[in-house]
Amino acid sequence: MNMIVAVDANWAIGNKNNLLVRIPADHKMFREETTGKVVVLGRKTLETFPGGQPLPNRENIILSANRSYEVKGAKVVHDIEELLTALKDYDDKDIYIIGGASVYKLMMPYVDTIHVTKIDHEYEADAYFPDLDSDPEWKITAESDEQVYFDITYTFVKYERI
Repeated sequence: MNMIVAVDANWAIGNKNNLLVRIPADHKMFREETTGKVVVLGRKTLETFPGGQPLPNRENIILSANRSYEVKGAKVVHDIEELLTALKDYDDKDIYIIGGASVYKLMMPYVDTIHVTKIDHEYEADAYFPDLDSDPEWKITAESDEQVYFDITYTFVKYERI
């Protein structure tokens, strides 16, 4: 199973239910990586999408504790057991956990590959991803050359569980 995330220099991922920064090449990589696949996300993350709608050309699975929550065009599950049962229908390599922070934390034990866009900047933030560089369970297996968008430098890094 995969995770995909953009983090700043402090492993921050968001502030006030929004992304820290929007980088077109990061969005392109995200689309290329997840189109035609399964994306797992929380309700709050879904609500940040345009119109609060599921991502097109993907199987969207939304995790929400609210049992009456429904989303047209997506499957809604209410706890980890229900989510893991739903994911059994798919190939692990086609599953991408896309956020937010609580869903990342919940699903971390089940993931073996994490695609990280590492942004060389520190933003004001209130949501964080675990620091994979200080976790001995993870190693970098691929890294892009440094990219630049206006004054923001970033790299695409692939981590795999050892």
